[in-house]
Amino acid sequence: MWQFWIIVSGIFFIGEIMTVGFLLFWFALGALLAMVVSFFTDNIIIQTSVFVISSGLLTLLTRKFANKFSVKKEDEKVTNAFSIISKTGIVTQEIDPISESGQIKVGTEIWSAKSNSSDKIEKGTQVEVLEIDGVKAVVTPIYSKIKN
Repeated sequence: MWQFWIIVSGIFFIGEIMTVGFLLFWFALGALLAMVVSFFTDNIIIQTSVFVISSGLLTLLTRKFANKFSVKKEDEKVTNAFSIISKTGIVTQEIDPISESGQIKVGTEIWSAKSNSSDKIEKGTQVEVLEIDGVKAVVTPIYSKIKN
């Protein structure tokens, strides 16, 4: 019966390699413990009990340890294009809705931009990013032209 437990353990280890959850590892260790027990008894109920109890205990007892290494939701940072939504920027190249040209600077990044209306937005105008449409930031002016 030990062959069964070594195969089960191998399946769990392979599954752990293929996932990022760090959960199947404990089931693989539980299967290894059940394999050790199979050397002492042929009773499948005892072996299965050892597998279930040891896997469950290992999972529960190491949850706090594993959570130390996982990213918490409040610590996550938005790192994609949508992170600039509702931020302010400065028009660096006039935004012309007819030719669909224009650029803004948000922080240190330069973005292609378009207006949310049919009005031109002059260079130097402070704008707010409303949304991302494809690869362009959709903006609306906040103030009239900023003096340099």
